[in-house]
Amino acid sequence: MSNEKRPYKGGHGKPGHAGNGKPGNGKFGPDKFGRGGFNQAGDQGQGGAKRKRRRRSGSGNGSDAGEQNRQQKWDNNSRGDKKRFENRGENRAESRTGRRFDGLTSVERAERRAKTAHEDTKRGGGGTSQRNKSGHERNRRSMSAREFSAAAPSARSRTADTARATVFEVLRSVAESDAYANLVLPKAIRSHRLDHRDAGFATELTYGTLRHQGTYDAILRHCVDRPLEKVGTTTLIVLRMGVHQLLNMRVPAHAALNQSVSLAREKIGAGPASFINAVLRRVSERTPEEWYELIIEEAKDDTERMALLASHPAWIVRSMRQALVAHGRPATEIEQLLEADNLAPVVNLVALPGLGSLDEAREQGAVDGELVEGSALYASGDLARLESVREGTVRAQDAGSQLVARALAAAPLDGPDTAWLDLCAGPGGKAALLGALGIQRGASLIANEAAAHRAQLVEGSLRPLPEGSYAVLTGDGRQIRETLRKNASDLPGSIEPGQLFDRVMVDVPCSGLGALRRRPEARWRKSPRDIAELLPLQRQLLDAAISVTRPGGVIAYVTCSPHAAETQNIVAEALESGAVSLLDSAAILREVALHTEDANGEPVSVLAGEKDPGHTPEIKVKKGAPVVNASATTAQLWPHVHGTDAMFLALLRKN
Repeated sequence: MSNEKRPYKGGHGKPGHAGNGKPGNGKFGPDKFGRGGFNQAGDQGQGGAKRKRRRRSGSGNGSDAGEQNRQQKWDNNSRGDKKRFENRGENRAESRTGRRFDGLTSVERAERRAKTAHEDTKRGGGGTSQRNKSGHERNRRSMSAREFSAAAPSARSRTADTARATVFEVLRSVAESDAYANLVLPKAIRSHRLDHRDAGFATELTYGTLRHQGTYDAILRHCVDRPLEKVGTTTLIVLRMGVHQLLNMRVPAHAALNQSVSLAREKIGAGPASFINAVLRRVSERTPEEWYELIIEEAKDDTERMALLASHPAWIVRSMRQALVAHGRPATEIEQLLEADNLAPVVNLVALPGLGSLDEAREQGAVDGELVEGSALYASGDLARLESVREGTVRAQDAGSQLVARALAAAPLDGPDTAWLDLCAGPGGKAALLGALGIQRGASLIANEAAAHRAQLVEGSLRPLPEGSYAVLTGDGRQIRETLRKNASDLPGSIEPGQLFDRVMVDVPCSGLGALRRRPEARWRKSPRDIAELLPLQRQLLDAAISVTRPGGVIAYVTCSPHAAETQNIVAEALESGAVSLLDSAAILREVALHTEDANGEPVSVLAGEKDPGHTPEIKVKKGAPVVNASATTAQLWPHVHGTDAMFLALLRKN
């Protein structure tokens, strides 16, 4: 074969490649399959021996006949390559027939799925679907209403701000470790060194997210394409935080979205961050009023409607309505009560009588309390900044707890008054106040707690009291006689082993439904079964308290729950036994509360009138038992009436 008839095919027989195996300088460009294609404008490759052969054949030196011949050969080869590639694509399509390939492009398939599967509605509801050419749903507002970040994607924040990261840490502890936010949050704020403004933001975001969790979950069900139970815990935490910022805080929508995504990207991962971004954009499409209107339309009855709007489990709504009636208040107050549960409580301070002073707190902005002597309301941030709080002579304690402790100390008593007992003392707030009041009266206090770690908290609470005026014991309250016998050597000098007590506080473990505003996470942890399981323990503890009280002595039965089963029913059983008699608990509570002057200048209790906490229960006494005095009452405080926890008190005298 002559040189003119021998076509050049590159270094390895592949068109457009040099003899060294490297691509040529432009003879062939990529075709639609990403492989080599013909390019008439390119030069030939340069490569080794083939270059010499090309020179001998006259290539590139002006030989027109050789150039035309080669050009024809190259065109034929190129068309052949293209035809083979096209046939290969057709063969692939034919081989897929009957399996996955349906003859449509990916865009056409996406459009068909959007039309048939979704029927022009968004997944989970929420309005008309807006899909792009790829069939992807656009969870956005109109172009004119959208807010865009000024930063390029690569420049946008990938880390969360410290305040939101602190909230995420607290909520994760609450969800995964059953921690209480009111105990974890202050430590987290100090650990992250948040300033006053960020601490306030973190506090509102933490408690707001927990309080409104039920409402937010109902909203999220309209925006998530799966059951919430299948959404990861940490992802759900960030979603709830984002919803609270969008619907109930003065946070701009773009900031709530961007910060939520940044938080998720840092703490969880890029995948969940994209999911969170899409879901929160759907939430931002409606106003709070529109969302609330939507979810209450799904309520089956009035109880469920209130449960959704007030973010309480439906069983708690029913129980609270029944509790109002059981304690002599109208059932129509239920909405006010639920609303009060969702308000952030102001911190209440108490100065231990004879030991502490509120002057430092007043200098920092505290104002005197309106219900009880020696109390103040504090809204100036971290209590640990107060020296008096660090010393323990000033404590944070709800005004309701202060009132019931003072009521026990003020109950009329005949005979000696030197031995006091707090049967279930942890964490020690009431015990500290009782101990300080007892010192002024020459009485000593024994504080008993079943759990060792809570007994340590009691020890810390009582540390400001003089040595020898108290003792902290660890033991089951139902076995208090045995605990006293084993620790006879540790008792204060004024209390003899085997001695009966003059005043006994029995603040029994309860459901805590009265403190939901302080511990909002508790509403999602509790169930009616929890109450049923606590009732035998509550009865046994009250019986144990009665057994170690001297005749004529006084027992204060206290719960932080208004539930009738934990309050009136337990007291009724004790009264039916004939072992105790009910005092006028409400009258004593009114006496220890602060007093104002009426129009005639006469002193009147702040708990009088519409705020009277008293109610006379209906008691069926056993034959031969003392008849319940018509003036005898129990007392129930309420968040929406008194601004306190829903604290119950029944003062009983040992017969």
